[in-house]
Amino acid sequence: MKPFKAITLRAALALAALAALITPALAAEGGAEAASALAGSDWAKALAAGLAIGLSAAGGAIAMGLAAGKSVDGISRQPEAEGKIRTTMMLALVFIETAIIYALIVAILIIFVL
Repeated sequence: MKPFKAITLRAALALAALAALITPALAAEGGAEAASALAGSDWAKALAAGLAIGLSAAGGAIAMGLAAGKSVDGISRQPEAEGKIRTTMMLALVFIETAIIYALIVAILIIFVL
């Protein structure tokens, strides 16, 4: 099984498990009150913020690892281009880290503004 398909399958199973855990709370007596209590609680904000920063950090870490690996591969193939490859890699790492910081800002906004 390819890694991306395995990750997608795990994510789908996690969402199904989450739906299975929430369903009994909504089906209990006073379902409307329970649903309104679940909708207005802080757990949804925490889940959204956690997913936002967690996914962006994981994606950024993977991207940084790939960028560093490819740059080392390029330097090993062409040692005379080391300076240009290193400069380009550092610039790429800065852009990747910027995207992660934007996700952190969005997570903070989810927690404190929404």
